[in-house]
Amino acid sequence: MLEVAEVEPLDGYWLRLTLSDGQVIERDVGDALSGPVFEPVRADREVFEAAFVDAGTVAWPGSADLAPETLIWGTPSERDVRGTPPARMRVPRVRRD
Repeated sequence: MLEVAEVEPLDGYWLRLTLSDGQVIERDVGDALSGPVFEPVRADREVFEAAFVDAGTVAWPGSADLAPETLIWGTPSERDVRGTPPARMRVPRVRRD
């Protein structure tokens, strides 16, 4: 499975991600940063820009992270990943039932 190897915050809520196979993709994570755990990330640009790679995905200080399949493919399920991920896309809001 592909994982995130490097992250670079861009303008807005965009991230440039280098994947474990060397592909570089860009993701707008603004919609996905919902709920109380992401409030500091949305409210403070410095916190957003403190993004780092942890266990193959993007994380922020305070234990906020997004699943790698959500970041790379836009889906919360590994069974839905196939082919080559899109070069640019908006990551949808993930339901947390």
